[in-house]
Amino acid sequence: MKSLYLRIWLTVVAALALFALVSGWLVQQHFEHERGRWEERVRERTEAWAELLQRGLPEAQAPRGEQEAALQAWSQRLRLPLALDDEQGRRLATSELFRRREADPGPAFARRLQRVPMEDGRTLWVLRPNVRRPGPAGAPPPPRGAAPWLTPAGWPAGPTLVLLLLVLFAAVAAGAWPVVRRLTRRLEALQRGVEAFGAGALHERVAEDGRDEVAAVAASFNRAAARIEALLQSHKTLLANASHELRSPLARLKMAVAMLDETPEAGREALRREIDVDIGELDALVEEVLLASRLDAATAEQGKDEIDLLGLAAEEGARVDAVVRGEAVTLRGDERLVRRALRNLLENARRYGGEEIDVRVQSQGTQAIVQVCDRGPGIPEGCRERIFEPFFRLPGHAEKAGGVGLGLSLVRQIAERHGGSASCTSREGGGSCFTLALARGDGRA
Repeated sequence: MKSLYLRIWLTVVAALALFALVSGWLVQQHFEHERGRWEERVRERTEAWAELLQRGLPEAQAPRGEQEAALQAWSQRLRLPLALDDEQGRRLATSELFRRREADPGPAFARRLQRVPMEDGRTLWVLRPNVRRPGPAGAPPPPRGAAPWLTPAGWPAGPTLVLLLLVLFAAVAAGAWPVVRRLTRRLEALQRGVEAFGAGALHERVAEDGRDEVAAVAASFNRAAARIEALLQSHKTLLANASHELRSPLARLKMAVAMLDETPEAGREALRREIDVDIGELDALVEEVLLASRLDAATAEQGKDEIDLLGLAAEEGARVDAVVRGEAVTLRGDERLVRRALRNLLENARRYGGEEIDVRVQSQGTQAIVQVCDRGPGIPEGCRERIFEPFFRLPGHAEKAGGVGLGLSLVRQIAERHGGSASCTSREGGGSCFTLALARGDGRA
């Protein structure tokens, strides 16, 4: 059976059927036990009545009319059908209740008729109450307030019990069907979403109805699908931009190589230097593209190096003659990536912001903050977020200062990988300030 909902529903129905059978068997055993106890009590009571009647009835030599009157009086007092035979088995007296039952004996009349021999040779006949179905007379009354479909013990009668079990079975089976079907319908929707996503519909998402395990699985799928879609889109954009950026240095290299043989010896040195510059630009571009790709696809936890942020900033700042100030801050992370982020910010400040570069390190709550400020022309407010996009460069900057447009994008990726952020603001008096915020993790300030 391939349908999950049918398997679940049939499991519920089978368990219910087993419960009904076991319950019916247990109730039947209880009925048999109660019936045996009731018959024993009736038998003991009948024997007690017989002993009482032997003492209360007139002697065998008494006139027949006197014996019949006494028997009738005892029958009405005990509400019990009675009959009396003499020593030869001839009927001496019969109570009104007994005559009524003899006229309409019923299927169990003979079985319920109990013979009680008396000491003087006479025989007393007592019609015991109907154990299976108490009648209006000649049997003990049912419990007070009992319905006609109940036994004297207050339990449902046999056919009624079967009907109740069947109704219970049908009710539970009918109630379980929509619950089971709703659950499996959500699983089927999840399956369709996964298949559509696997077929290439990266925008496909599934409903997250409810708060159960199925909703949790759907939410996990949606998060994974969004992450995969973002990664693929990022890689697609990165590849498109990288291929575009590679054209310029490759074209210059191709032209330089073609001109190398025709260039006089005096000009070849300058041409070789130009070729070295283009190769360096290609190398830097490939390195940053590979690093960006690794940061996008990385799933492992970040490094757990203990980083002295102030010392690291001072070391990198010395490369560009930056002024580094602040407090000692320690954090845990990937030292190689944090160093790369600081270097990119400092190189960016040197390239676009002139010689005056200030670096400040401080701690704010659970974050370590590094600010790199320059005295460059500044960045228009509308471009302060776009400069962190891959391959975005301000108009005219590429021609004047070079670069491939991936440095600040890598800074933001590294910051986010360390639970932080990267932002740009204007600096009072001119220039820009780049703020790198990193979560300190287990580090201590």
